[in-house]
Amino acid sequence: MSENVIRKPFNKRAFISTALVVSGLLLPISGLMNHLLQFEGLTFARHFWMSVHDISGILFVLFSILHISYNWRALINYVKKVKDIFISKEALIAIILVVSIVGLVSSHVFHSNK
Repeated sequence: MSENVIRKPFNKRAFISTALVVSGLLLPISGLMNHLLQFEGLTFARHFWMSVHDISGILFVLFSILHISYNWRALINYVKKVKDIFISKEALIAIILVVSIVGLVSSHVFHSNK
């Protein structure tokens, strides 16, 4: 019983996109764990999550560069088409809202108790 198996070539774009998503998803998870463990000494858990966060960040940057290089022509075509589109009022309000909330919540850092 012989089957004709057609082997597909390794899809570099799919590999890079998947690696980019996985490393990108690990960043906020490990960042949250680092935040929760920030006041502990260098325990096993803290060292582990710091390592996960560091290598995920490095891989995210690496795969971002590869993703941009493999999709350069599509990105340039997209930018050429988008320059004629104006930002909608909904998008503008959403951007202002998110930036305001993030700025307000993170501004507590600047209020020190001297």
